[in-house]
Amino acid sequence: MPKTQPSDTTTDGSEPDAAPETAAQRRARRAQFLRDLHEARELRDRVQPRRARAARMRQQMRMRTFRW
Repeated sequence: MPKTQPSDTTTDGSEPDAAPETAAQRRARRAQFLRDLHEARELRDRVQPRRARAARMRQQMRMRTFRW
């Protein structure tokens, strides 16, 4: 079995000698992730209406029984 060459990237996919990302870059990346997550949830709710309705009912029940 051939040996694999070590890659030049770290486990998170960034360059090993790259400067740490700035707060603005992190916020932009997080905003994009949250947009994608929201879009994925909307798509799931559209293609699985029964499951989405059940999830809404569970959330309403959670909110009704929540104690401040």
